[in-house]
Amino acid sequence: MALPFLFAAASVLQVVVLRFVDPPLSAFMVARQIEAWSEGDWGFRIQHAWRDLDRIAPSLPLSVVAAEDQNFAGHNGFDFKAIEKARASNAKGRRLRGASTLSQQVAKNLFLWQGSSRPSRWVRKGFEVWYTLLIETFWPKSRILEMHVNIAEFGDGVYGAQAAARRYWGKDASRLSPAESARLAAVLPAPRRYNARNPGPYVQRRANWIQRQVRQIGGTGYLEQLD
Repeated sequence: MALPFLFAAASVLQVVVLRFVDPPLSAFMVARQIEAWSEGDWGFRIQHAWRDLDRIAPSLPLSVVAAEDQNFAGHNGFDFKAIEKARASNAKGRRLRGASTLSQQVAKNLFLWQGSSRPSRWVRKGFEVWYTLLIETFWPKSRILEMHVNIAEFGDGVYGAQAAARRYWGKDASRLSPAESARLAAVLPAPRRYNARNPGPYVQRRANWIQRQVRQIGGTGYLEQLD
């Protein structure tokens, strides 16, 4: 009984602190750096620099919401309609993007590990649910979105809006254009496979779709409704 209680207390404290303190790294960043070193790539370095949400072009968080979680403002961490849609589609043998919300993605990327085996993935999923509940309880939606755009991987070893803006276009994240933001959001499903600076046909098509979806969800007015 003592160990579960200690974990629960420690994780609550962890999440409460991170509502106000910007993390220098995420669990996924650490794992990627260790992976590179284990492969003998001693020159590999994580690229990351925190930027507050008001110092990032609004087009990027809007593009991320449009691409990844259009029900972000209304759900409590889990989009059950999207989960059911994914389950039904998978049952028919179709390929569909996962139904993870931005809150779930933050929980996984910030706190957890990349499990490869089935048992490991199920254990991680349990922790992901727990951390998602904590994040939704203690953080406003604006903090969740701010965290996401700062720790998401936009290329191999490139984490967060500022590092991506510098790496691909040599500019500050505050100066990202809507087209550039849409490209960054378009590579999120597979950031090591796709390139935001030199997009192929798939990324360009998806980026165009994302820009249309940004207008659909209300543009910059959408961000104003986040607490």
